[in-house]
Amino acid sequence: MSAIAPQLPAPDFDAIEAGTSATGAVKGRARIPWRFLGNRALFYLFTLWAAITINFFLPRLMKGDAVTAYLARNRNVTPEAADALRALLGLDTDASLWQQYVDYWAHLLRGDLGISLLHGMRPVTEVVGQSLIWTVALVGFATLIAFAVGTIGGAIVGWRRGSRLDVLIPITTFFSTIPYFWLGLLAISIFSVALGWFPIGKAYGVGVAPEWSWEFVGDVIHHGFLPAATIVIASLGGWMLGMRNMMLTVLDEDYVTVAQAKGMPNDRVLWRYAARNAVLPQIQSFALALGFIVGGTIVMEVVFSYPGVGKLLLDATNAKDYALMQGVFLVITISVLLANLLADVAYAFLDPRTRQTEA
Repeated sequence: MSAIAPQLPAPDFDAIEAGTSATGAVKGRARIPWRFLGNRALFYLFTLWAAITINFFLPRLMKGDAVTAYLARNRNVTPEAADALRALLGLDTDASLWQQYVDYWAHLLRGDLGISLLHGMRPVTEVVGQSLIWTVALVGFATLIAFAVGTIGGAIVGWRRGSRLDVLIPITTFFSTIPYFWLGLLAISIFSVALGWFPIGKAYGVGVAPEWSWEFVGDVIHHGFLPAATIVIASLGGWMLGMRNMMLTVLDEDYVTVAQAKGMPNDRVLWRYAARNAVLPQIQSFALALGFIVGGTIVMEVVFSYPGVGKLLLDATNAKDYALMQGVFLVITISVLLANLLADVAYAFLDPRTRQTEA
């Protein structure tokens, strides 16, 4: 009986590359986890239905309505006109709550979010769309900068643990613990009032007409720099601390030790093996941050009088503008769910263990 020859790895096989981590195991044969993606999609569809249902009923549990608040500001409206407004806004008392719910879904599927009394009977989609542009441009850009700088900085601090760079962690964490409104007011008092470097608030100068020109873009950047910098400073500590802690955990793994023992350059070990695995938990946190970008930072938009979605939601709540409240909540909900779904997809493709589990 002939002996069975042992199966030797191919000459170009790298055990470190295969590993047990998210370093690209089983290259070229990664299966798409359809079952995982399908289950997540069904879960998010159910969550979307539940959120829309709550979005419909919650404002109606509040005392008063948009028409009542409107009549308090406009005494010359006749009862017939008030009834017509309630019917137009889906608040007809003659219709049952179930019928209002069905009508709400019917309008929603047609892309009709209703009209806003607070903004002169304008369509909610138009009002939310205008505010959404400002919020995504400002908060989105600031969040991307904070995530990139915090993640890269945390990876470097974790890699060089015990060095002088460790002082960055308590400094950035200290700024993260300061209440945001206080940080914003402090920035306004120093850089706007005392030094006069930046405007106190608004998205652009008074009397300036929005247009696609370098002058207008420069004015927008000038007005948005201070609130954007405040967001970056306030959120940088969380990203850096989270990445640094994950790096300390990953650096104790065997594949990092073996990679260093093989004499690989430190830069390759840092970014190809350690940071690539440590960044995985950051992805889900980043997805949540991206989802809440649409909601904006209400405190920031109020402090800096910025015309974003957060301030729009606060104004709609104070005015009991049901249609506008529901429109803003819907946009925020969809953005958060989509961001989480994209995070799950990215996690499934970046972490081979997810694919192996589904297989």
